[in-house]
Amino acid sequence: MPLPKTIDVCRVDLFTPLAELTEKYDAIICARVMRVRDEYQWMLANPDARDRQFVEEFAGRYSVSDQAIYADLAIIKQLMPALSAATRDFHRWKTNQMLLETYQMARKRKDAKTMERAATSYGKLNRVDLEDEQAMPFDLIVVQPFTATQDPSVLGIKPIPNIDEKISRMIEKYRAETIDIDDVEYEEADLEEGDLWRDDEPDGTAQEGNIL
Repeated sequence: MPLPKTIDVCRVDLFTPLAELTEKYDAIICARVMRVRDEYQWMLANPDARDRQFVEEFAGRYSVSDQAIYADLAIIKQLMPALSAATRDFHRWKTNQMLLETYQMARKRKDAKTMERAATSYGKLNRVDLEDEQAMPFDLIVVQPFTATQDPSVLGIKPIPNIDEKISRMIEKYRAETIDIDDVEYEEADLEEGDLWRDDEPDGTAQEGNIL
């Protein structure tokens, strides 16, 4: 049975615990995934590093060829868009683990001050100091009643007495002053454009005698 492609495995199980990886894949795939995971974390910690620095770092660390590390780098660059979306969740999980380890170490030393700081940071990271959001009680929301009105006083505007009569008088006044407009149909202009704008002269201008 052919081995699965490393990139396909990494898309699904890049951060899967080693114990679970060994149950799903053979030793070669597991070792490659763990190496890619290590390389990815190094890239997050060294975002300005060049490809050559990356290769030098891991070719020596894992005693493999440069070509193998370049292949790993190609996998990481293909996965980066998807991994970046999960980076925040991963770092939150990683920070939780670090805080819990710090708390346990401080507890063994009976260092109450460090225990308190670790517990406070853990609470803030996981927002346990905030109350759980409650669902909006839509069934208790009363619909605002609206009533149509012509009274401008509801907007704080002083009403004009006999406004309807004043509107009617103004309409009659301006209607009487309006000049009647006759609509006419469009007609083609009877222009001899060939004589008006001739360009047969050397300088491109028409002779004045050709206008009439």
